[in-house]
Amino acid sequence: MKPLKINYLFIGAVTLMLAVALWPALHWRNDDSTQLEKIKERGVLNIGTLNVAPYYYKSSNGVGGLDYELAKMFADYLGVKLNIETKHSITNLFTELENGNADMLAAGLIFNPERMKELNVGPAYYSVSQQLVYRQNTPRPQSLDNIKGGLTVVSGSASISTLHQLKKSKYPQLTWRATSSYSSVELLKQVAEGTLDYTIADSVTIAIIQRFSPNLAVAFDVTEEEPVMWYTRKTNDNSLNAAMLDFFNRITEDGSLSKLEEKYLGHVGEFDYVDTKTFLSAIDNVLPTLKPLFKKYAKEIDWRLAAAIAYQESHWNPTATSPTGVRGIMMLTRNTADSLGVTDRLDPEQSIRGGIAYLEQLMEKIPATIPEEEKIWFALIAYNMGFAHMLDARSLTSKQGGDPNSWADVKKRLAMLTQKQYYSQTRYGYARGYQAYQFVENIRRYQISLMGYLEEKENQTAKALLAAAKEAEMGSSYPTVNPKLIQQKHPRQPEK
Repeated sequence: MKPLKINYLFIGAVTLMLAVALWPALHWRNDDSTQLEKIKERGVLNIGTLNVAPYYYKSSNGVGGLDYELAKMFADYLGVKLNIETKHSITNLFTELENGNADMLAAGLIFNPERMKELNVGPAYYSVSQQLVYRQNTPRPQSLDNIKGGLTVVSGSASISTLHQLKKSKYPQLTWRATSSYSSVELLKQVAEGTLDYTIADSVTIAIIQRFSPNLAVAFDVTEEEPVMWYTRKTNDNSLNAAMLDFFNRITEDGSLSKLEEKYLGHVGEFDYVDTKTFLSAIDNVLPTLKPLFKKYAKEIDWRLAAAIAYQESHWNPTATSPTGVRGIMMLTRNTADSLGVTDRLDPEQSIRGGIAYLEQLMEKIPATIPEEEKIWFALIAYNMGFAHMLDARSLTSKQGGDPNSWADVKKRLAMLTQKQYYSQTRYGYARGYQAYQFVENIRRYQISLMGYLEEKENQTAKALLAAAKEAEMGSSYPTVNPKLIQQKHPRQPEK
């Protein structure tokens, strides 16, 4: 038998003809794939977001944020990788979605009826209200028809739609300026600094910014509570939205959503202007001498959390003493101090070393069923009211059908330990549960204030160094000229 001769030219021609003949069918099949199928085939879920806490942010501890963690969980649910793209403005964010560069937007976005003409939304996962803010110690406006000054809002935000509706229905003289040059956080900071009169933002973002910009004050709610949702493109294909619905149903039923909301939103409620101002002043004037000690001994926890605990205990006063006999920066009892080798509770280093060591011992005893990131809150309850009473709170939570391993569930039962009808059901009886609850919540708020304030100062320092470097570079272009003359010739421009 003669060997088979392969005519590659002929095969190539036939292949080309088949490809041309089948192209309409192949093209149709590709278009027929659902949006969800395309994401799975690609293996990547593309998310558009804003670099704004608590929704998405980067820190020394890595990437975090409520929307980031939810998006990561959703990508895992789909079995694909997560790709995050951040944009500076809401307008750019929606442009990315409309152009098909993002599969969805997850950025703490309020439901906006005007967007529904071209876009779809996923399930609501929490709610906020839009609020008008002004600078503390300036006249507080009572309504939108008596504001004295300029109102500036973010272009593309739900606030624009709200203002248009209010102008049409209630305040015909209402005016405002929309900007895409600044984020909502930047506008809030400008109001706190006094460079802007008013802006409108969501209640959660405002509450967080107040922790380190306490001059930001809320005048009134512009809207009732409104849902926060993810956005997708509007097509005849609802596969992605159906997957979202199933995903949110699952994480609602298994408690994952409530745990995330507690982690990022559970501590943003109360705001005390005087207390916050006092704390920020202490960061500037007292913390610098104690910071090396917190960083030295905080191994298992963030040093800023350790500092927040110490401030809650003593306001960083080394000689603090309570009527019950606890003393020092970490307010140690005599027995606890003796067990930790602390010979002088009024010595700052010994107190910080002992307090952190005691907290770490408590964390090691926390049941393994409690998630790692929530163990610290259970340990702090034990630090404040005793390990046994912390176990009672978990037991009471379980009896009432809650999750004893969830801080969001357990903290709701702490105040019950002061009521006989409930503490009579526990092993160790009465405890100052509400005090312990406030203890932990205050610490969480102090931690947010400390982290935000230090980050702001670092950013300001970086800007100053950058400006100095630019001036130095500018001066180096004129090596024979007096630097003072150069500075006069090229004055530093104010930052916009």
